[in-house]
Amino acid sequence: MLSRSDRDAAIEAHIPAMRRFALTLTRDRQRADDLVHDALVSALGHWASLRRPQRAKSWLFAILYRTFLGDARRERGEGARQPLEEAMEIGVPASQDMAVAQSEALRALALLPEDQRIVVWLVGVEDLAYSEVAVMLGLPLGTVMSRLARGRERLRSILDGGNVVSMRKAK
Repeated sequence: MLSRSDRDAAIEAHIPAMRRFALTLTRDRQRADDLVHDALVSALGHWASLRRPQRAKSWLFAILYRTFLGDARRERGEGARQPLEEAMEIGVPASQDMAVAQSEALRALALLPEDQRIVVWLVGVEDLAYSEVAVMLGLPLGTVMSRLARGRERLRSILDGGNVVSMRKAK
C-alpha cells in the first residue's frame, strides 16, 4: 500500500497526459479541465481498488475515458467544439518547420473518426500498450489493432495530400 504522498505523486505525474487526452476527447479547454478534475476525484475515491500502482497511467486514463462517455451521454446534442489544433498546448517551443508539421498532424488527427482518433492518440501519443488501450476502452485487442491500423492509414493519406473527406455522422 502506497503512502498518501506516494499516491499523490503517482497521480500528479500523469495529470499533463490526462489533460492532453481530455483535450483530444473534448476539443475544449474548459471541458477538458472539468473532465480531468472529475476523473481525479473518482480516482482518489477508488484508489484502494487499484491493484497494481505501476499501472496507474492506464487506470487513470480508463477512469477519464469512462467519465467522458458518461458526460457525453448526458450532454447529447450540445454543440460547438474548439478545433483540436487550437486546444493543444505544445510544451516545448518548436522550430517553424516543426510547428507547421505538428499543426498539420493535429488537423489530420482531428479528421479521423472518433473511434480511430482515440486509439491513435492513446497508442501514438500517450504510448500506452495495445492491451492497456483494449482494457481501458472495453474493446477486444483485435478491434484496437484494426482501429489503429485504419487510423494510421487514414492519417498517412491525409498528410500525403489524399482527398479524404471527414466522416461525421449526420443527425
